[in-house]
Amino acid sequence: MSINSYPQPYPQAHVDRATHRAQSLTRCQSPWLYLKDIYILIKDKEKKIKENKSNTYKSVIVLSIIILTTMPVNAANAVEQSDLLKLYAHSRIINDKQYQCFYQLITKESNWRVDAKNGSHYGIGQMKNAKYGKLDGFSMVDWSVRYITKRYGSMCNAWRFFKAKGYH
Repeated sequence: MSINSYPQPYPQAHVDRATHRAQSLTRCQSPWLYLKDIYILIKDKEKKIKENKSNTYKSVIVLSIIILTTMPVNAANAVEQSDLLKLYAHSRIINDKQYQCFYQLITKESNWRVDAKNGSHYGIGQMKNAKYGKLDGFSMVDWSVRYITKRYGSMCNAWRFFKAKGYH
């Protein structure tokens, strides 16, 4: 039979080998009902695919929760105030060599503790000023940098003086 000959046979419904039943929802040979049947089958397959994806996502979420709740987790190290003060000081003292001298000096004086007190000397810079002792750590850094710059000219000069004399 040629392609252009009429009447053409309609596509036949697929037959399930196990049950010997037609897989078509409409057992009719109308082309419109056949197309509707194919459309319904396609939509049904799409629905099953979506359900499988949904079930896969749910499985992944449940598995993730199980893994996250049962695995040991290393506690994050808390950032301490001294770390923030060191970063702040480095932002104020751009030259790394000068910052290293300042770092050494403050580490020897107070170990970067804002509440450090030695007699009448207060804070991270161990200044003999009661007002200085009431400042926050960032202001203490600013005051210390200003004081050292004014008195010694640079952080490294202050560090050399401290190593020679034991104070600044």
